[in-house]
Amino acid sequence: MRIISGTARGKRLTTFAGDAIRPTPDKVRGAIFSMLYSRLGPLEGMKVLDLFAGTGALAIEALSRGAAHAWLVDAGRDAGLVIPANVRACGLENRATLVRAEAGNALSLLEKDKPFDLIFLDPPYGRDLLPSLLRTLAANRFLAPNGVLCAETGKSEILAETFAPLARVDERTYGITRIHLYSYPEPEE
Repeated sequence: MRIISGTARGKRLTTFAGDAIRPTPDKVRGAIFSMLYSRLGPLEGMKVLDLFAGTGALAIEALSRGAAHAWLVDAGRDAGLVIPANVRACGLENRATLVRAEAGNALSLLEKDKPFDLIFLDPPYGRDLLPSLLRTLAANRFLAPNGVLCAETGKSEILAETFAPLARVDERTYGITRIHLYSYPEPEE
């Protein structure tokens, strides 16, 4: 697994084995960042929240592409060792914060840092973890007004069109992965 673009382009990331992790493949990560670029433009100066960070690949990719700071949330023991190593290997230590907590519990710790311009949610598939988390993120305005929330699920998993006030603006399937993008609706003129 490598960083695809930006200042850390080509850097290999350390990963770990087990049922608790399913890193987003490089091809899918490339597709995600292409979708994000078409909605957000360059990520320069953006604040990123990566819940279920795993190896940190999504947040590190965003940092490599110019995001100002990323908060990487994961309670796993292996993730707690791998994320700092990957951040260090890419020279991004001063722009990344590791939060060792379960995703839902981390939100109270991150209240002071919100809103985030880009939020990644990539939980283990098939455990129905996203709906309540999406409702909490939406209700508490964790996403900045022009931001994008990117949720990954298994291709057979269905997410609601809206988690008021967030609405799905794009959905695509790549292999076993379905990508859902949410943002706030454009105000009507």
